[in-house]
Amino acid sequence: MDVAALASLLRDKRWVALTGAGISTESGIPDYRGPQTRQKPRQPIQHRAYVKDAAVRARYWARSVLGWPRFRGFQPNAGHRALTALQQAGWVRGVITQNVDRLHQKAGSAGVLELHGSLYQVRCLACGAAEDRDALQDRLLRENPFAQRWPYQLAPDGDADIPEEAIGRFVVPDCEACGGVIKPDVVFFGDNVPPDRVEEAFAAVEQAEALVVIGSSLAIWSGYRFALRASERRLPIAILNLGETRADPLATLRVDAPAGETLAQLARALGCGAEPTGA
Repeated sequence: MDVAALASLLRDKRWVALTGAGISTESGIPDYRGPQTRQKPRQPIQHRAYVKDAAVRARYWARSVLGWPRFRGFQPNAGHRALTALQQAGWVRGVITQNVDRLHQKAGSAGVLELHGSLYQVRCLACGAAEDRDALQDRLLRENPFAQRWPYQLAPDGDADIPEEAIGRFVVPDCEACGGVIKPDVVFFGDNVPPDRVEEAFAAVEQAEALVVIGSSLAIWSGYRFALRASERRLPIAILNLGETRADPLATLRVDAPAGETLAQLARALGCGAEPTGA
């Protein structure tokens, strides 16, 4: 674990953190491409299928209604807390996350740019009305009281594996405002990150003196493009991730280690405690 080299690279710089699922696995949240997940390949839900097919929507919400209570109960780990401490000390000038779990905010990080949105909110595809996910949970359970009796296993992004025969009878509530189709306010695979969000993230990279990628393989374009932009600007790029990443050829420094303890040691090496204030 080359924390000393990481601290040396970042000591005189103000940097942007780009985080992925690997920073949250130590909180217990499964990821799509981590070492353990590769043992059981999983296909994420596709945007087009969700929009077009009521059966796909029923499958999604039948799984989500079971996965949500445990998902929302997850807490930040040492990595999230260390990143917040580094931000409060002035080292981290921005946090761009590909995660939808709000653990950075729970740890006290400010101004987090949620590239792919958040599972904590639901939005209507017809009228755009927003609904709190906890409020929707109440509606889902009123319509499907039998769902709580299903056995399940938690999967990535608040999803859950449930018996196939349970899905056919699941009732998906409509938007309360207009009766339209509801969707979690996240970017599904096959959809695009909103342009204003992309521009905000690019602006953060433009203003940074270094980019630190944490817990992401950068396998998809939505995150990889920021490593490319940092490389074009000749910014130092540090990658902290278990396993290879798409941006490894661009990296100034590559650290193959868990995010939590590494970030805690980095915070101490840079002279700030790993515990943020007021979190």
